[in-house]
Amino acid sequence: MAARPKRKPAALVLRGGKKAPGSRLTQAQVDEIFARFHAADPDPKTELHYHDPFTLLVAVVLSAQATDSSVNRATPDLFRAADTPAKMVALGEAALTDKIKTIGLYRNKAKNLVALSKALIAEHGGEVPCTRDALEALPGVGRKTANVVLNTAFGQPTIGIDTHAFRVANRTGLAPGKTPLKVEETLNRIVPERYKHSAHHWLILHGRYVCKARRPECWRCIISDICLFKPKTPAPI
Repeated sequence: MAARPKRKPAALVLRGGKKAPGSRLTQAQVDEIFARFHAADPDPKTELHYHDPFTLLVAVVLSAQATDSSVNRATPDLFRAADTPAKMVALGEAALTDKIKTIGLYRNKAKNLVALSKALIAEHGGEVPCTRDALEALPGVGRKTANVVLNTAFGQPTIGIDTHAFRVANRTGLAPGKTPLKVEETLNRIVPERYKHSAHHWLILHGRYVCKARRPECWRCIISDICLFKPKTPAPI
């Protein structure tokens, strides 16, 4: 994320007050978290490379249980050959499998991408739909993928929960939940509307680069004074 902004005095971050619905934090603390994320990075973006709604959909499907970097290494060659549903169907499952074989679960993903491309042609005139129900009806598209596409391609204030966002929401006390859906539902209730469109991007990036799974870098975290995770990880010597 961008350079660390100047932190507000701790006294300004209300410790008392009513808890935000479903959160372990107060609404004032929730608001402060997203205000700081916004100050640090006002316009966060997905790190997946794409050109249009279809290539975004393909990239997000490929990113399931895989890193964005591994997807970005494979998609330039793939998109040169197949950047539309018709071209993806023409490419075929065998050739597609060869182009994405460096990505986890590539065989199943190749099968789903060909199938969803056929569905887009048959049911949506070759265009990516902009509704959740239509997206989730496509092969290989779950709720998280639909949320990311609706948010990034169509500007809707949806919140996609990947492993990074799930970890940050639970570890900080922001939106604890045993399932991604539970975390998403809580975030939808408590994230201020003005920050909702960018919320999952901030959580994903924060989890990827600061609030890491094995060793969170608490010493450089811009919300460490609000976060409930203990003990805080000290700076390396």
